[in-house]
Amino acid sequence: MLSAAPRTGRAADNAAAIARGAYLAGAAGCGDCHTDRKNGGAPYAGGRALATEFGTIPAPNITPDAATGIGGWSDADFVRAMRWGVAPDGTRYVPAFPFPYFGRLSDADLADLKAYLDSLPPISHRVRGAASLALFARARAAIGVVMADDFGKPAPLPAGASPIARGAYLVATVGRCGDCHTPLTWLGALAADRFLAGSSGGLEGRKAPDITPDPNHGIGKWSMDDIVYLLKEGGTPDGDFVGGAMAEIVRNTARLTDDDRRAIAAYLKTVPPK
Repeated sequence: MLSAAPRTGRAADNAAAIARGAYLAGAAGCGDCHTDRKNGGAPYAGGRALATEFGTIPAPNITPDAATGIGGWSDADFVRAMRWGVAPDGTRYVPAFPFPYFGRLSDADLADLKAYLDSLPPISHRVRGAASLALFARARAAIGVVMADDFGKPAPLPAGASPIARGAYLVATVGRCGDCHTPLTWLGALAADRFLAGSSGGLEGRKAPDITPDPNHGIGKWSMDDIVYLLKEGGTPDGDFVGGAMAEIVRNTARLTDDDRRAIAAYLKTVPPK
């Protein structure tokens, strides 16, 4: 977790907020999804085509360009999009944009994240929406996410929280482990009884394994150091290295501090095995 820098005025406050927001954006992989690296796109300017169970969705421009990005968004617009999955024009996002996780960030963390995005160079790049994303798909997703008990509620993180509580917060928010490792119901809500027990449709439609402490099918035989090593270097206890979608996730978790990676490992050890 970033420590607060000494504050000497508004400029220092803003710089500290931007630094904290940059840390959150890096951990969440915002730049990975919203940058079309394959075609030489500018950072955060959108255009990357993401294969999801709701269809192929081009990631939007989230630079502060007023015409084609989010430069015209108010703070309230940003919070509504992140916490409830509703765009400023009233259309609903599908949870391929992981707002059910980002919406659990604290108010302070959401403010820091917006401060960072607002500090980026504005890039004029209009991204066309997903033509194949039918109204039915949006409606199904909307029903599914609002059925979740914790939807739209910030995850608890009291001052002086233990490493396990910090790990739970990171997994529930920017880590968004359940986005790949928890199966969805038909409506698109997380199957709570199968939390982190693996799914067949993770990032880019690839299968994601069980990461509960089950000793036979999960990571129950992994040590804390094994989990931390995977989050930092991508290596598994049997000497292999993750590839594909998980390799992309590791690029995000490698940006975390050692303390935050260890906090995630400590929390994963406490998840009920499935």
